[in-house]
Amino acid sequence: MESHDKYFETNKQTWNNKVKVHAKSNMYNLEAFKQGQSSLMPYELESLGDVKNKSLLHLQCHFGQDTLSWSRMGAKCTGVDLSDEGIKLAQTLNAELNLDANFVCCNVLDTSKYINDTFDIVFTSYGVIGWLPDLKPWGKMIADRLKQGGTFFIAEFHPIVWMFDYLGDNPVMKYGYMQDEVIYEEYEGTYANQEAKMVSKEYGWNHGLSEVINALTEAGLHIEYLKEHDESPYDVLPNLIKTDSGMFVTEDKLYPLIFTLKATKF
Repeated sequence: MESHDKYFETNKQTWNNKVKVHAKSNMYNLEAFKQGQSSLMPYELESLGDVKNKSLLHLQCHFGQDTLSWSRMGAKCTGVDLSDEGIKLAQTLNAELNLDANFVCCNVLDTSKYINDTFDIVFTSYGVIGWLPDLKPWGKMIADRLKQGGTFFIAEFHPIVWMFDYLGDNPVMKYGYMQDEVIYEEYEGTYANQEAKMVSKEYGWNHGLSEVINALTEAGLHIEYLKEHDESPYDVLPNLIKTDSGMFVTEDKLYPLIFTLKATKF
């Protein structure tokens, strides 16, 4: 079996560098967040509703803004991320905001080695599964960490979005919808600040919707719904147009930008 350690280590270093840039970016708007602004988007809030007194595990939490937003809503939260710089900033924010979230630094696929608790909700969102070479261990880990009757929710960029190379002036369809081979990209800047001088070096993998669904159902979860959306809450792709609702769309709306999925462990 191929070892992916070198890929994960490169990604970890890139995300450690991204934390420093993202914490100062307008996109993450850390000062407004500290003043009480939620980082959660409509899809997440609509799907999970009232989380008060529920236990919530947030996978690939970056520096914890969404985790802490759920915590502000009354959930008992644990956040997991590969980046130790991200976890350190999350812990600092948790203390500064006088919240009670817990944060663990580990590869998301190793979550069950570090966390034994089970949760009412497992949550993950936006730019997460593309860092994983195989979704089957991911699906099993999610099932293992959910209580009976617990809910899994993911909001993620649609697989079609990841078929394009965005490094040129115009996006070019370059990668397979169900490509097994690792994808390497190296570029200056980051999605939250394209003018940043940091160099992003990233290894990723493309996963079609069938792979997502099968990884979860084979682990024993029941899919409640899969929805595809032609708008994104984030302006992170070229030439998106802002709508009156504050979302972002492509000019022609030829393909979905986001999918959301909700599943239950019975």
